[in-house]
Amino acid sequence: MLKRFVQNLTILPRWIIIIIDMMIILQSTVVGYTLRFNFEWHEIIKHDFALGLILSGLAGLISNLVTRSYAGIVRYTGLEDGKRIAINTGLSLVLLAVVNLTYYYNTGNNVIPYSVLLITFPFAFFQLFFYRLFVKELFAYLKNADDKVERVNVAVFGAGSLGLSVKQMIETTPASGLRIIALIEDDSSKIGKKIQGHRIVRPDALSMLVKEYGVQELIIAVNNLSPDRKNRLIDDCLRLGIKVRAVPPASEWIKGQLSLRQITEVKIEDLLGREVIEIGKEELERQMKGKVICVTGAAGSIGNELCRQIIQFRPKRIVLIDQSESPLFNTEYDLKKMGLLVDMAIYICDVTNAAQLEKIMMEERPEVIFHAAAYKHVPMMERNPTEAVICNVFGTRILADLAVKIGVKKFVMISTDKAVRPTSIMGCTKRIAEIYVQALFHDLHARNDNTTSFVTTRFGNVLGSNGSVIPIFRKQIEAGGPVTVTHPEIVRYFMTIQEACRLVLEAGTMGYGGEIYIFDMGKPVKIYDLARQMIKLSGLEIGKDIDIIFTGLRDGEKLFEELLNDAENTVPTHHDKIMKAKVPVYEYNQINNYLDLLEDLVQDKNELKVVALMKDIVPEYKSNYSRFEILDQRPES
Repeated sequence: MLKRFVQNLTILPRWIIIIIDMMIILQSTVVGYTLRFNFEWHEIIKHDFALGLILSGLAGLISNLVTRSYAGIVRYTGLEDGKRIAINTGLSLVLLAVVNLTYYYNTGNNVIPYSVLLITFPFAFFQLFFYRLFVKELFAYLKNADDKVERVNVAVFGAGSLGLSVKQMIETTPASGLRIIALIEDDSSKIGKKIQGHRIVRPDALSMLVKEYGVQELIIAVNNLSPDRKNRLIDDCLRLGIKVRAVPPASEWIKGQLSLRQITEVKIEDLLGREVIEIGKEELERQMKGKVICVTGAAGSIGNELCRQIIQFRPKRIVLIDQSESPLFNTEYDLKKMGLLVDMAIYICDVTNAAQLEKIMMEERPEVIFHAAAYKHVPMMERNPTEAVICNVFGTRILADLAVKIGVKKFVMISTDKAVRPTSIMGCTKRIAEIYVQALFHDLHARNDNTTSFVTTRFGNVLGSNGSVIPIFRKQIEAGGPVTVTHPEIVRYFMTIQEACRLVLEAGTMGYGGEIYIFDMGKPVKIYDLARQMIKLSGLEIGKDIDIIFTGLRDGEKLFEELLNDAENTVPTHHDKIMKAKVPVYEYNQINNYLDLLEDLVQDKNELKVVALMKDIVPEYKSNYSRFEILDQRPES
């Protein structure tokens, strides 16, 4: 009957908790008097025992109601509840001390001896807290006693405090449908021991746990696990057919409590992540604090993250420019939600709109510009070459010229690895933009006009950016497939948006002008392997649940991305993840004349002539899987 009652009872009513709390306080007061006067009841009664008992009960009730220590759900009792109870008993002690002082001032005596108070309330605290823990364990035991739900056997990686939190959460949440079999640890000093009845085993025991105990899931409960270690662990799980989930840092728990829905499945981004990149925050703050900072393309993946990182360095004002209305609204909302008091100016504007852009620049007078606005989709730009030239080349020229005109201190351009020996329209337009800003700086420098420093940053693909391969694969997997890969050997470099933007900011601070910085992108990733891992992480089997098909390289696409041309080399910088490229510098008048001619051809809407001139400007540009390959067959003049 007790089991049935507990199993049907979801939450212990608050009035019951208040009554129990009051009974414990009264009982603790009796214990306090009894111990203080050595069980001599005639002495206890002489010291206003009845009045002391009443006052102690009233103080406990008032404190309980004020601190709401009765409001916690008993079967989820944790450290937060312990803190509330400590405050509750402490407040009771203070209230009775005030009563004592008042009474003493008027009569010269205390109502309750202080020695009684010092015994009563520590004793009350331990009883109030530990009876809750007892009820919590009783609920867990009785609810699980007749549980007929078929449970999934899981192992927890991590036998530290986080692992124990996972264990307690699962054991007090019968609806989780999980059963912990063992804890797994890398720390050899813990292996072979037991924690609350669960043994701690080595990571290489994972296959044994699968065979002997049918473990189907692994929960990673270590937040400081290195990316390499996490990758090896997840690879072992995928090989054994084990589903992998991970616990977020305690700082992200809702109201300080871990819940089942917060334990999320490991994503492919977790496997591609690297060690956290450290940047010189002091120098960044020196260059940005109190300054007006402008970000173009602020609603895009890179622009959005740049804004999020920049406002942490307390600029005077941040100017956001983008042509996309709704994404820009979302960016503004996200930045305001961060709660940092930074003035923001939001502008809907295309960077090719010279008149509107000049109006904004003259009004805002930014001191630093991060130029992230660009068209980046390779096959799309291959079909729309003039639009790519207008945005990526002329938009950059308009903004760069305005930066010089209004005296911007630093102009940081976001480029791409596709600008190296380009095989696409998009890559070539970004290379031309690089050439222009670099030539402009050197021309200013030659004329002793060093007002504006132009710095270019070049990196590869970023995880989760708009149009990247990972969101596409995820949608295909959710739809049941097939997952489409262009070529079995195609590889790409990846870094997270956060680390890419950290390096952009770092490179921006170290540049004096005219540099092209390239980032350490780590190891290249084969896209076919990426697709296979994503499918396995989804718990599906290739060829049985879902297929991978090859569609052929798309317009302008190449198998291998390059970060440097053969004719280029690099110079190390003080940051081991950033190198400076040594590239040929064009004469400003030469590239400017080229761009004037290119603008005329764009106005004539002659795509072949536009692309032919681009190939003259960037001789290493050779089209790949593109209708413009015919231009590479022209006889050299």
